[in-house]
Amino acid sequence: MTGYFIQAFIYLVAAVIAVPLAKRFGLGSVLGYLVAGVVIGPILGLVGQETTTIQHFAEFGVVMMLFLVGMELDPKGLWAMRVRLIGLGGLQVLLTAAAGTAIAWWLGLVWQTALAVGLIFALSSTAIVLQTLNEKGLAKTEGGRSAFSVLLFQDIAVIPMLALIPLLALPELMGAGGDDGHASLSLVAHLPGWAHALVVVGAIVSVIAGGYYLMPLLFRYVIGSGLREVFTATALMLVIGIAALMSVVNLSPALGAFLAGVVLANSEFKHELEANIEPFKGLLLGLFFITVGAGINFSVLAAEWGTVLSLGVAVIVVKGVILLGLALLFRVPGSNGWLFTLSLAQAGEFGFVLLTYSVQNSVIPTDISQVLSLVVALSMFLTPLLFIAYDRLVLPRYLIAKNDDREADAIEEQAPVIVAGVGRFGQIICRLLRANNIPIVALDLEIEQIENLRKINIKSYFGDASRSDLLETAGIEHARLLVIALDDRERAVQMVKHVKHAYPQVWVLARAFDRGHGYQLRDAGADDVISETYHSALELGGHALTAMGVHPMRAKQMTWAFVQNEDAHEDELFEAWKEIEEGISFSPRYGELFMKLEESLNSAMKQDWPEPQRQDVPIWTPPEVDQEHNA
Repeated sequence: MTGYFIQAFIYLVAAVIAVPLAKRFGLGSVLGYLVAGVVIGPILGLVGQETTTIQHFAEFGVVMMLFLVGMELDPKGLWAMRVRLIGLGGLQVLLTAAAGTAIAWWLGLVWQTALAVGLIFALSSTAIVLQTLNEKGLAKTEGGRSAFSVLLFQDIAVIPMLALIPLLALPELMGAGGDDGHASLSLVAHLPGWAHALVVVGAIVSVIAGGYYLMPLLFRYVIGSGLREVFTATALMLVIGIAALMSVVNLSPALGAFLAGVVLANSEFKHELEANIEPFKGLLLGLFFITVGAGINFSVLAAEWGTVLSLGVAVIVVKGVILLGLALLFRVPGSNGWLFTLSLAQAGEFGFVLLTYSVQNSVIPTDISQVLSLVVALSMFLTPLLFIAYDRLVLPRYLIAKNDDREADAIEEQAPVIVAGVGRFGQIICRLLRANNIPIVALDLEIEQIENLRKINIKSYFGDASRSDLLETAGIEHARLLVIALDDRERAVQMVKHVKHAYPQVWVLARAFDRGHGYQLRDAGADDVISETYHSALELGGHALTAMGVHPMRAKQMTWAFVQNEDAHEDELFEAWKEIEEGISFSPRYGELFMKLEESLNSAMKQDWPEPQRQDVPIWTPPEVDQEHNA
């Protein structure tokens, strides 16, 4: 028992140390988990043979992830993506498998083994790709949706692959396979083909019908107990049960979980299920990535490092070329096409499953399987680096190209007010000024925003408002007011510095993202700074007080007292902020003044406070005359 505790502690310590470091350096959590596994496995030798067993357990995280992904879709959404699901996904699997088979056959493998190798490398890593797309907020992009379609088709394609591999068995490998003698439970192992098909169809229908008709009844029964832990147990029971059912009929557990998620996508229990399963999914996926890193066999890698490295690069290059061609064929444009290509250019976790299955069924020799396992692991290990290449090399180039494709508009008119940035914040300012017949010139780098303003007859031009020549053309020298509502923090600060230095007579109003950014703008010389969320948060806070029983007029007084208290301490806090050394976000004096602000705020809130009608919150009841009127 002590050994299990020690091993669990080692895995958790490795994750706690490596993952935050990887995130801090912009490498992503997946690479952090992989590095943690390499350190505690091949490098330090703290974990060993148990990693393979743990990996099979941790693969259940992939099942949970696809269950949650399915809950984000509904059957209509699934039908809407049928073209990319079947067309894009089908062509990717077919072309990649064909290319992998041809290369393996060219390298001297018999055609049966070559075909199995091609099938293995036709799959990509569902776990790594979806996890990274969600982390980076790319899942909803066109490239992210296309990648998801291909991954979903790959999970479905695993089913016929598992059925095909036993038919490729080589007589000379019979008896030398890697079967450990522990045959898994199967309901269809000795059934004829027609009966096998009926059992498979019955299992899928059971999942769909049970999810639609029985699960809501079960969850209502469990909720009636009032015990949250029982609901969590029920959610886990659901996913584990579906995975077990799919396994005993030789289907992909991940596919079954995905179907169940789609069925429950419109259920009233959707959000509670997501909240209960998400922590388990994240923990198991992290454990899976650690075991991939820990399972790297450095002795085989040392002996065959040239072969492993060249094959790993070849897998990524060949799959990348095929994926890029498919992106062009299906019109996945620009940076989305590169996101689609780079995200799927690796082998996947199901490759380990097919590889083990191929060895057990005498299709791939054990010595070749060890090298191929390293190639799969290496390609997965390089995937986060491909995402980094997309972030730092591809995306900036396309953003620059997007802006360079269209030169800045020729500014034909000047106005006393110039608005830099017309997003959701700047648009409101423009509309308010236009409604009062105040001439303005608006500048922005988003052509869609410019077109929106032109539709309501506001003079707006495409161009970088921080460029001094465009500001001069827009009439900054004679302008009375400059409103800076840019989405780029640093560019906004630099623009304030430039304008106040070159045109000190211009009154500069600036939008701040938060208190710290507001101090930077004020230090740069902005005459008036407003935080974008400050007044809306105050308004909502006032509604919160009213909802808790505070009289609406009193709530309004308290919000004004909050503003006055902030204004009274603003200069003192700003002076303290200027004394903070670079790289430090908080100083003792600033912290002391901030606490003084909070104490003053508490005192302001208690002034002239009426006696509460209840012990917990003051209750507001409408005046008697209103009650009579309503009656």
